[in-house]
Amino acid sequence: MRLLVIEDDPDLNRQLAAALEAAGYAVDRAYDGEEGRFLGDTETYDAVVLDLGLPKMDGISVLEAWRQAGRTMPVLILTARDRWSEKVQGFDAGADDYVPKPFHMEEVLARLRALLRRAAGQATSEFTCGPVRLDARAGRVTVAGAPVRLTSHEYRLLAYLMHQQGRVVSRAEIVEHLYDQDFDRDSNTIEVFVGRLRKKLGVDVIQTVRGLGYMVTAPAAMRD
Repeated sequence: MRLLVIEDDPDLNRQLAAALEAAGYAVDRAYDGEEGRFLGDTETYDAVVLDLGLPKMDGISVLEAWRQAGRTMPVLILTARDRWSEKVQGFDAGADDYVPKPFHMEEVLARLRALLRRAAGQATSEFTCGPVRLDARAGRVTVAGAPVRLTSHEYRLLAYLMHQQGRVVSRAEIVEHLYDQDFDRDSNTIEVFVGRLRKKLGVDVIQTVRGLGYMVTAPAAMRD
């Protein structure tokens, strides 16, 4: 899953990005409203963490511009604790949730997981397909109860496919949603990661749909 953090405080921006990357997300960062709006307009994100008090273009204006342009990604806004009016403005502009400053990083992570679950139509942090279970809260994958060790890229790929379970996902969409701007976006890399995932999982849950992409679905024997 690919996220965008827009926060003008360099230390807080770095801390947010580090925590999100440690939780298994690909993260792009912006430090002002104009840069953040541009990234949101030109890149594909599964969710955005947006500070409202930004230079060059305030967060409310950024959010309003995205929503008017039809951008529907979930947005978690960061507000000053005593500025209740900012919360109201944020929701009216199209925000999905908010966290007041100062905050605990665990709360930001939990609220983002909830936003991503809702976007995927999922009620819990656990995604199951046949014997494969992915716990987004713990960042853990098991097959028939046995833990599976994945690299960060492999985990991101499986998590995204599990969020889109039952839907064909193209290679281009995977690249857009999984990797930050600095990643080598060669589609052959996706094939390598899919091959590694299949080998590590040991079960046939990742199907190749010729000419279209990949789909996570329970093995045929378990669907009958």
